[in-house]
Amino acid sequence: MAATSYLIGIAGPSGAGKSYLAWHLANRLSVPVLALDHYYRDLSHLPLEQRAHSNFDEPAALEHELLIAHIADLHAGRTVYVPLYDFSLHTRSPVTRIFAPAPFVIVEGLFTLLWPELRRLLGTGVYVDMTDDVCLRRRQERDVGERGRTPESVLEQFRATVAPMADRYVRPTRVHAHVVLSGNAPIDEGVSRVLDHVRQQLGRTAPSVEALLTQPR
Repeated sequence: MAATSYLIGIAGPSGAGKSYLAWHLANRLSVPVLALDHYYRDLSHLPLEQRAHSNFDEPAALEHELLIAHIADLHAGRTVYVPLYDFSLHTRSPVTRIFAPAPFVIVEGLFTLLWPELRRLLGTGVYVDMTDDVCLRRRQERDVGERGRTPESVLEQFRATVAPMADRYVRPTRVHAHVVLSGNAPIDEGVSRVLDHVRQQLGRTAPSVEALLTQPR
């Protein structure tokens, strides 16, 4: 393959199964995942209580200018320094993480298919869909277990911003996806459908591509 990275973008509502699909794709290809969650804007200038009640489910919550610049760099084969976000404090760490380009890079997050400038960089755009009841249950499991939240606070946030913002900003981006998956479908089926599209885009005759996609794990 050329020195550029082939970008696989995964979008969908919170709790739909984006990260799960991204992890399995990354494991299948032995490639990195760039999560949009790292690009939340730093809120250290606000009191902690006010930070916790910010709307994290609208596009403005992300520093999308930096995000798109980094994705463009990765697409061009250049290394970037990804910010790290502390969800317990809603602040950005002063430490960054080196993120090197690879033959494939997976980009995952709510708004992956929202910005036209980002969509144009993707070789394969994927939308993972799921109903609100399942999304809420999965989000509670994650936020309580990993981010120190209470079930009640997760439910309050889901009703106030998560579900309404998904309907306003996330679900409409389904029309931009090359592949639409159900978050309840078997993961192997989802991975296969995504990789089938990658093959179609790159051409089955490219030996290095096919070797990477078919090597045993």
